[in-house]
Amino acid sequence: MRGWVVDDDVEPELDPSGLRPLAKVVSAGPPAEVVELCRWGAWRYAGPLALLLRSASPPNVVSPSAAVELQTAVFPPLVPPAGIDALVRQQRGLLAWPPATDRQEAVEALLGEEGSTIVVAPESRQVRALVDGLRRSGRDVIVVRGNEPDAARTASWARARAGASVIVGGRVAVLAPVPDLTAVVALDEGDEALKEERAPTWNARELALERARRARARCTLVSPAPTIDAEAAAGPPVRPPRAVERDGWPRLEVVDLRDEPPGRGLFSDALTAALHATLERGARAVCVVNRKGRAHLLVCGACGRIAQCEMCDAAVVEADAGFVCTRCGTERPRVCLHCHSTRFSARRPGVARLRDEMTALLPRATVADVDASTGMLPRADVLVGTEAVLHRIDAGPDRADLVAFLEFDQELLAARYRAAEQALWLLVRAARAVGGRRGGGRMVVQTRSPDHEVVEAAHAADPTIVADAERARRRVLGFPPFGGLAELGGASGAVDLACTSLRAVPDVRVLGPVAVGSASRALVQAPSAEALSDAFAAVDLTPARERGRLRVEVDPLRV
Repeated sequence: MRGWVVDDDVEPELDPSGLRPLAKVVSAGPPAEVVELCRWGAWRYAGPLALLLRSASPPNVVSPSAAVELQTAVFPPLVPPAGIDALVRQQRGLLAWPPATDRQEAVEALLGEEGSTIVVAPESRQVRALVDGLRRSGRDVIVVRGNEPDAARTASWARARAGASVIVGGRVAVLAPVPDLTAVVALDEGDEALKEERAPTWNARELALERARRARARCTLVSPAPTIDAEAAAGPPVRPPRAVERDGWPRLEVVDLRDEPPGRGLFSDALTAALHATLERGARAVCVVNRKGRAHLLVCGACGRIAQCEMCDAAVVEADAGFVCTRCGTERPRVCLHCHSTRFSARRPGVARLRDEMTALLPRATVADVDASTGMLPRADVLVGTEAVLHRIDAGPDRADLVAFLEFDQELLAARYRAAEQALWLLVRAARAVGGRRGGGRMVVQTRSPDHEVVEAAHAADPTIVADAERARRRVLGFPPFGGLAELGGASGAVDLACTSLRAVPDVRVLGPVAVGSASRALVQAPSAEALSDAFAAVDLTPARERGRLRVEVDPLRV
């Protein structure tokens, strides 16, 4: 059986005569300080230590006997951009940097003058641009990403052990085996890509802060829309001069759908005019609505009833061949069960239906739809898609001059406690796609809540408006960072027994479980993140897992 040596000179729990000797040492593994960080991460996120150690280890064998020659390098300090020089002198800091403003100069100023620096960047495109700039400045840059081939990841892991380098990569970069850490920079600290989807669901932002604290290194969080969690950990954000901040956000036009005539749908006069103006300039436009397929709520044109499934009564959605139930999978032709009419109106059209309607609205333009399953970005004048289109388009050759959110209330009023932060991040991605206000890019937001703090923040180029509103709500509800929160999910028997065990822990509140299809879900709250982690550490969940699958997600993003 293979494993990790995580400690030495320990007293065995069993009779030493019953222990087998160590067969051989196969490969070098994470250094002691990274092993301890993984231990902390397993406690903080209530998950198996081995899975974190796997993320911190090289995929292939690295000779454990090969001597590592430590490198040294000292770089002259750089003059930071105006307004952020105080961050260089802080052990922990938070920088609110505009989304459409180049941050290369700011990142270079935040690097350690000696030793190694870890730069966590969640998106591959950002990593490529950042690496090129750092190498031009004379730094030894090592790229560490979880999606690289095993051979490349192993070579990067081995090189990092020599020190005097800049480690750039996704969330796994925070576990790099550097021996001389002096600074950590976490870019886009609120990006959901920094959160591991598999248990333990660790967040690279939190591990970066903890690793920097243990190494007495400087840690700076950088974000165009700082989260409440980042403010709680690193203090109020430092912001560049107001002129720089405003220029880093595009112009925003807000369309109040309440003023549109009935039956107009999602194509307002303002949106139609903006699309025509963009296409006349030979530029590209992107329309975003977070619903796949053709339509998610269909109303009979004759009797006014919602189209439902004849098997389970759930609302059916529109597919190319007819209607389909998303709950049980039953398919049927486009016929009303009550009056047998075949005329239906779409109240919640998906991207495929909107693509067809957009094609009719703009007959001379090419229109394509994009969702998470789309491979290459289509070469079309207008892209209609879910938020996945914002992950694929950037300010390079694929850039757009216009990004329009057709129904933004779906994001603003979502039944999630992080809905405001997540909606603001959609606007951040759109801002990066169209560029700053001096470049001519613009965003259009259609909503029935034009006074919402997310819309006001983007309009005023001031993301702290959202943070101020969120802070009060989270404190009242006891949600992170003002309390610990975890979600249990899995087999009903496993979740039920886990909830029973956790209810016996003082100061822990369990909400649920509730049935979700054939599975169950429950929420666990505690006065703080530390109290929540201690509660899971004090409870043995093995009997619960023997009853079926059990997943524990600490600090869930989509609750």
